[in-house]
Amino acid sequence: MSVVDETPPDTATVSVAGGMSPDTATVSVAGGIPPDTATVNVAGGTRPDSAAPAHGRLRDRAAELAELHDRVRRGPSERATEAQHAKGKLTARERLALLFDDSTFTEVEELRRHRATGFGLEDRRPHTDGVVTGWGQVHGRTVFAYAHDFRIFGGALGEAHAEKIHKLMDLAESAGRPVVGLCDGAGARIQEGVTALAGYGGIFSRNVRNSGVIPQISVIMGPCAGGAAYSPALTDFVFMVRGTSQMFITGPDVVQAVTGEVITHDALGGADAHASLSGVAHFAYDDESACLEDVRHLLSLLPPHNRELPPAEPTADPADRRTEALWEMVPADPGQAYDMREVLAEIVDDGDFFEVHEAWATNVVCALARLDGHTVGLVANQPASFAGVLDIHASEKAARFVQTCDAFNVPLVTLVDVPGFLPGVDQEHGGIIRHGAKLLYAYCNATVPRVQLILRKAYGGAYIVMDSRSIGADLSLAWPANEIAVMGAEGAANVVFRREIAAATDPEATRARLVKEYRAELMHPYYAAERGLVDSVIDPAETRGRLISALAMLRAKHASLPTRKHGNQPQ
Repeated sequence: MSVVDETPPDTATVSVAGGMSPDTATVSVAGGIPPDTATVNVAGGTRPDSAAPAHGRLRDRAAELAELHDRVRRGPSERATEAQHAKGKLTARERLALLFDDSTFTEVEELRRHRATGFGLEDRRPHTDGVVTGWGQVHGRTVFAYAHDFRIFGGALGEAHAEKIHKLMDLAESAGRPVVGLCDGAGARIQEGVTALAGYGGIFSRNVRNSGVIPQISVIMGPCAGGAAYSPALTDFVFMVRGTSQMFITGPDVVQAVTGEVITHDALGGADAHASLSGVAHFAYDDESACLEDVRHLLSLLPPHNRELPPAEPTADPADRRTEALWEMVPADPGQAYDMREVLAEIVDDGDFFEVHEAWATNVVCALARLDGHTVGLVANQPASFAGVLDIHASEKAARFVQTCDAFNVPLVTLVDVPGFLPGVDQEHGGIIRHGAKLLYAYCNATVPRVQLILRKAYGGAYIVMDSRSIGADLSLAWPANEIAVMGAEGAANVVFRREIAAATDPEATRARLVKEYRAELMHPYYAAERGLVDSVIDPAETRGRLISALAMLRAKHASLPTRKHGNQPQ
């Protein structure tokens, strides 16, 4: 191709393949031609160029595009929308509107359509292919999201559908921003066969690759069955809605056919079943609006990725506020129950904490909150439930929470009032050793700031596991009623002095005397402090201020682990 320099300034002649011929085009843009008009000379003739539209043509195309986008946003039909609402469910776009700040959602691949053929699919090619993907702002910070549209193919996943989710997850990884999945789909699209299954594999691999890198949140707002359920299980937090969402690997019909058990969808995999029995769901709600509002709240407590600290917010709650209510709130008698949630509310900013797994393994409390405006993770024994003992489920719950906080730079405060591990044949045969070791592993592996606070009793191996100084807590504080020992004074005296008690003329009086002596000698509140296992014994009224001061000192903490591919944590 050559450009002839002798042409006037406003004229360009382009010669292709030598001389003037049908294969040669001369384009003239002369000074007298209106800006929106182009004349093309082809083989000596002159005609308007259809590739250079007349004035207003692009505007017409833009209007067509706007109309197409409007049709896509409305969805397949009013009837389909009404059917969705009749089930008590919002549409995908209505959910995204609740998740994101007003008018901040940017959709991508809204015009995507599948290319599958067979079984009538070639005649049904709706735009979006049943999933809406994009990003927007949540409390002013960028978040990525995808939402299954149950109105299109029942939200079932096919090749194009999966590729949209893959692209979104890759964008979130590149941008270092959280991903929220709003799940409402019937599983793999059967008509597309193995390509649909491969699509799930791509999602799972990205879930794992981004684990501990960016926050991943699954919100179950309809069916989530079969292999589809594994993606939520791989994410950091799972939300469910009562009455409309279910998760299971095999549904009630298969269960009945194989085992003979008869059970409903909700009883098998509903929100309450997973929130209180299986522990699969972290949160359960009565409606979608409340659910999505708490998803927004959770995002406000987490950093966008693992290389940043969680966002801090100003608070009017004074850092040095005294917590004198704790004097009466917590009984001095180590055998008397109280609600640990009341203690947490007294300590944290404005009494507000966000409990995780509230209905599962209730003998331990895990929550996110703020102290002096900074996000913290709280792990606490709950004396109001099974006396606060650690068992299989409590150990798993706390271990997962500790790992999540550590992954996203959330400091840990551990409040200890634990009588030990739960004894029993079921616990031993169920693997309390390996499950309890999960919590131990999680704490030992955590590099975030870690502060332990011992309220009352801390007995045996449970004391060690609840983030003691010996496994790496940065600071250990204790109230003046603390009892740190291998076991309670009564049990210890029965073991240590059993012969003396048995030989006494008055065994009960002797036992009482020896219990008192053992407690005075080895279980007084300053015994551990004298040996450096507790850094300071504090007045409960100073708890909030001391915790805030400790965490401020540790905010710049830097710790590293040995070079390795990964640890081999207990299973």
